[in-house]
Amino acid sequence: MLTLIRGGRVIDPAHGRDGIGEVWVEGDRIIAAPESRTPDHVIDATGMVVMAGAIDVHSHIAGGNVILSRLLLPELHVNELGDPNRPFGSACGSAAQTGRLYARMGYTTVIEPALPPSAALATHLELEDVPFIDRGALTVMGNDDQLLALLRAGESRTAVRDLTAQTLALSRGLGLKVINAGGAAAFKENVRTFDLDDEVPSYGLTSRRILTALLDAHEAVGVPHPLHVHCNNLGAPGAFETMIETMRTAEGRPIHFAHAQFYAYAAHTAGGISSAAETLCAALAAHPNVTLDVGQVVFGQTCTISLDILRQFSARGAADPKKWIIVDGDAEGGGLVPFNYKRGSVFNALQFMIGLELFLLSPDPWRVLLTTDHPNGGPFTAYPRLIHLLMDKEERTRELANLPSKAVARCGLSAIAREFTLAEVAIMTRAAPARLLGLADRGHLAPGAKADIAIYRDQADRTAMFSIAALVLKDGETIVREGAVAAVHRGRTLTLAPQADAAMTRRTETYLQDRFGRGLDSFRVPEAAFARDVFAPQPCRV
Repeated sequence: MLTLIRGGRVIDPAHGRDGIGEVWVEGDRIIAAPESRTPDHVIDATGMVVMAGAIDVHSHIAGGNVILSRLLLPELHVNELGDPNRPFGSACGSAAQTGRLYARMGYTTVIEPALPPSAALATHLELEDVPFIDRGALTVMGNDDQLLALLRAGESRTAVRDLTAQTLALSRGLGLKVINAGGAAAFKENVRTFDLDDEVPSYGLTSRRILTALLDAHEAVGVPHPLHVHCNNLGAPGAFETMIETMRTAEGRPIHFAHAQFYAYAAHTAGGISSAAETLCAALAAHPNVTLDVGQVVFGQTCTISLDILRQFSARGAADPKKWIIVDGDAEGGGLVPFNYKRGSVFNALQFMIGLELFLLSPDPWRVLLTTDHPNGGPFTAYPRLIHLLMDKEERTRELANLPSKAVARCGLSAIAREFTLAEVAIMTRAAPARLLGLADRGHLAPGAKADIAIYRDQADRTAMFSIAALVLKDGETIVREGAVAAVHRGRTLTLAPQADAAMTRRTETYLQDRFGRGLDSFRVPEAAFARDVFAPQPCRV
């Protein structure tokens, strides 16, 4: 079917487009305006804003820890059966609800940033349960014994590259993630703090050495998305220094920092923290190879989930309500700690303000992306409100009036006059994430792109505007109309398929049999486990 979207303000920063115009769609693709053809369907977008479907690079939507969080806090969820008149249950946080809530905001692609290779099949099965959107996952390395043993033995970069490629292929990851490199391995030997140059006792490897090895391997494999890094010292006063030193460690190679807000803390002379956002943004300007997502905090109840077992173990005393789960398993481990971000708390208010500072002080909207590290900083459903605050100085001023004055005095947010434009919003939520992930077929509206399109009513109330899209197309099919489900769409899971080395495959088979009594087949993600063709392989860089 040939569809014409006309009369709307088309915003496509990837191609310098911002003005009233047309978008033509045929099948699942955007096409050039055809000559001498009449559209089968016309969408009148007069008074509306037309953008590509939004992309979230970092949101915990599937996997073992996500499931455990639902079990830990059942009081936050309603009956899974929900409203029988709706196509899916209304259980907050369920896979079905996740897809629906993303789609109604105009999101069409979401990346799960923590895929443990040992739990790859279970994670992919749950990702497949998320409707409406495409998704992918980032394979986690950096604490697994096979990798650390290779490095301890002084094996070649080629061996580490081959293991990395094999792990990515086996787990069907879209990118590579490292979480507090070596920290979980050190935790198993009773280490409770772990900095960039601290050593994992049994391996004699520093966190910096592990990170550097993965940067080398990542580059050699040709993974399009930069190495996705969760640094040491998350949440600690002075953590900004750790992030800046990690920037230097990359030595100009592409690197992406996750949830940077949790590192933008300086120790205050009177106790507690103050903002280090300005210092961090200056470092970002000095390192053009660096990108980051913010991990914005929003007020309210949530459950923090992370494979950073060191951080979660140390935070368990602050659990609210007073219950938590720590899983000291093979390789990464992990932990779940409920938390309630409170407006009256100086620390929580600073976290909220520091995130907004990072956005507004950033030197380049192409390198600072919108996330809440869902659910760690808060739910992804807060994105429309956050966009409103970034676009409206007066709205920020009203927000700050309700926060503790001591917190306001410890950061520079109140003095920042900058307001994001709609084009900048389209960059940080569409064009930049697509470019960062190496997904050339989305994040823009040029011919050849996937017909993933979000159409919004242009409203001064940006919260309302971005909360409910007037129309959302996924692969050319209308899936949302005025925020309601128009059609149930099953997206696909984006993966890489790097070539695995046969010799490394044999070595890993022997390693797994010796360590677990089970071979590679126990860790594969076979297509036979899925009822349909779910995977969409993406190319590695040459």
